[in-house]
Amino acid sequence: MGYTRSFIREARLLLHNKFVVVLGDSIQRSVYKDLVVLLQKDRYLTLRQLKSKGEMSFELDCLVEGGCLNRMNNGTEYTEVRQYQSDHHLIRFYFVTRIFSRYMQSIIEDFRHGLKPDVVIVNSCVWDISRYNPKWVDDYKANLKRFFGELKSFLPEETLIIWNLTMPLGERIKGGFLVPEVTPQLRYDVIEANFYGGTLADNYDVDVLDLHFQFRFSLQHRTKDGVHWNAIAHRRITALLLRHIAQAWGVMLTADGEKSDFTNTHMHLLFNNADVYLLCFQKFLSRIIFFHLCFTPLSSPNGYQTAAVNSDSFREEFTSDSLSGAFLSFEDKRAPMPHRHENAENFQPAVQPQQTRPRRRPQQKHYVPPRHGKCTHSFRLGVQSLIVFLGEGAIDDLYKTSALPFQHT
Repeated sequence: MGYTRSFIREARLLLHNKFVVVLGDSIQRSVYKDLVVLLQKDRYLTLRQLKSKGEMSFELDCLVEGGCLNRMNNGTEYTEVRQYQSDHHLIRFYFVTRIFSRYMQSIIEDFRHGLKPDVVIVNSCVWDISRYNPKWVDDYKANLKRFFGELKSFLPEETLIIWNLTMPLGERIKGGFLVPEVTPQLRYDVIEANFYGGTLADNYDVDVLDLHFQFRFSLQHRTKDGVHWNAIAHRRITALLLRHIAQAWGVMLTADGEKSDFTNTHMHLLFNNADVYLLCFQKFLSRIIFFHLCFTPLSSPNGYQTAAVNSDSFREEFTSDSLSGAFLSFEDKRAPMPHRHENAENFQPAVQPQQTRPRRRPQQKHYVPPRHGKCTHSFRLGVQSLIVFLGEGAIDDLYKTSALPFQHT
């Protein structure tokens, strides 16, 4: 797909024998799903997988509690716990609607008395600031402090906690969980909540991944509801998370997933439009050759005749719809290109000048032989000065014994 197989292989090795926990809303659920798909297959999430929630099984994972096992709803009491387990990977997801509540306390107690996670990826914002209290600022900051304090109190120092900032919301937001009266202001409240969340996370030595900043210019990947994002965006989130985890653990990823996706996407566009690019390049090259032929000076008296013979060698390139294969070769070949003169290195092409109409001159008494080349005005002045200086008799004697291409009249 968009990412190289080497990147996928390194992602699987990076999370080898690791326990990863994802906490949050529906966007965090898609983060969990994309991570599960990446550990098994080389493909993106489908649209149906992105929209589904509470299903019994997704890509060999299992629904632990909540979801379709209970009553499906869009209320604040909705719960969903999923887990994917293989021989060397363990990924668990908890759906939460508030960063600190009784339900969050029960999750923390499970970690306190059970298996400690190696990585915790968490975000909770949209539900907190839209469903509980219109004046959400004080409650949200207090719950963040309690949550970060509880995690730091029992998790080992080796556990990596990543706080994801909320991604940009659209101007028009549609969703069953949203209250209509707070919808117009919600996109601005998210920016303020991101500031509080990022600042408090930094105060508790929690890593922060600013997804709002990362996707500020990728709004074309946001869905029509103004909240959720497509599969390409979620694969990029996964790449950003894995790169952050690798940097935190001092691991160097030789294959950069985000760079590979960018390169493969643009190479795909390049090859799909290769005929257009070649045609534009051909027109550009033709203009360069044309101006080169027009402004190159002649190198020999018979240069006009030589240019007239060799200018036909370019005729096929000016009229053809495709370039020869040699133009796409970057090897240092000394052999001449096709449709070129044999002595291409020393040949300076020129355009055959247009034939000018001869000017009518008065008939002369004596016959004037044809001249090779044009006689300049300065040359005529020099000849007249020489006649005045030497005399007409000396010029006649010189003409009889020489092969000058002119005759004094």
